[in-house]
Amino acid sequence: MTTRARDLGLPFRGTPGPLNAITDVPGVLVGMTTLITGDGALIPGQGPVRTGVTGILPRGRQRPLRGVWAGTFRFNGNGEMTGVHWIEDGGYFVGPVCLTNTHSVGIAHHAAVRWMIDTYPEEFQQRHLWAMPVVAETYDGVLNDINGQHLRQEHVLDALHQASAGPVMEGNYGGGTGMIAYGFKGGTGTASRQISPAGMRGTVGVLVQANHGSREWLEIFGMRWEDRAAPPVFEEERGSIIVVIATDLPLLPHQLKRVARRAALGIGRHGTVGGNSSGDLFLAFSTANPPPLPNRDNGLITLAVLPDDASDPIYEAVIQCVEEAVLNAMTAAQPMTSINPPGLVEAIPHDVLRDMAKRLKSREDAPN
Repeated sequence: MTTRARDLGLPFRGTPGPLNAITDVPGVLVGMTTLITGDGALIPGQGPVRTGVTGILPRGRQRPLRGVWAGTFRFNGNGEMTGVHWIEDGGYFVGPVCLTNTHSVGIAHHAAVRWMIDTYPEEFQQRHLWAMPVVAETYDGVLNDINGQHLRQEHVLDALHQASAGPVMEGNYGGGTGMIAYGFKGGTGTASRQISPAGMRGTVGVLVQANHGSREWLEIFGMRWEDRAAPPVFEEERGSIIVVIATDLPLLPHQLKRVARRAALGIGRHGTVGGNSSGDLFLAFSTANPPPLPNRDNGLITLAVLPDDASDPIYEAVIQCVEEAVLNAMTAAQPMTSINPPGLVEAIPHDVLRDMAKRLKSREDAPN
């Protein structure tokens, strides 16, 4: 059974959804393909292979095809996220979100387009709709033969075909399979919050691919990590983090861009400074008010949206979710041998986190 950060007694704020996952947002589906083969020394092009892909369907497989209003934020730009130019100009995107390793962005994009064409042939073959899915990456070359480009189109299609509304696998699964966070094994993490801004009940869900941070920066609820030594390969940050934020609350693109920006405060709670080599890229989307497709609807668009003044509870929920999702990625992860250079990437020790939780509770219980 996977251990999550809450299981260790850490005192997260806010009210999570039933799964405490991005799939608590109605309609959002998540699927993964995990590739782990081979062992021993690195043989470029052959392995070992420790990688994968995570597929997110913002509207599941609903018909007719619709997009989602969206916003993005680039906290540090040493990374890739496709589709962001149109999100910036048009305020929405259509299709899946896929997360994988740096050298597999192309095949993931190719496969996501194939999935869109096959799933909605009437749009792409009869109405000349164009496909621009969102694909983002983090680098897994310490644990994976990344230059072998072992991810194939069928792996991405499997992830999208298997996407479901159930629990989300964390740690060493999907695109997070070969990722490292703060010198510990990282990977895929998720969390959610239920909130009622302006009296409208809704859900905020987050999924992260955590591959960022230096051990010397690590903090948990403001407590510095005491053992700051890490293997030499991890002395400088060389990774990235992707944050995907979903909500069913009705928000416009300018509001979602502000929501995406708050992910920076969430990752900052663990001490990262957004290092020079880090690609810290954030995407936020809303499943409310489905935008019309450009080749189908050209009439007046009528929307009901929350006012900007109702945004603070959403910002708070995003920050709480990101903070918890990163720790969920780390607590769920299992140790993995590194291949470049050879060694071992340990999982974050649960006993230390339990001790931190006890100390935090003692502080709360202490008289003023």
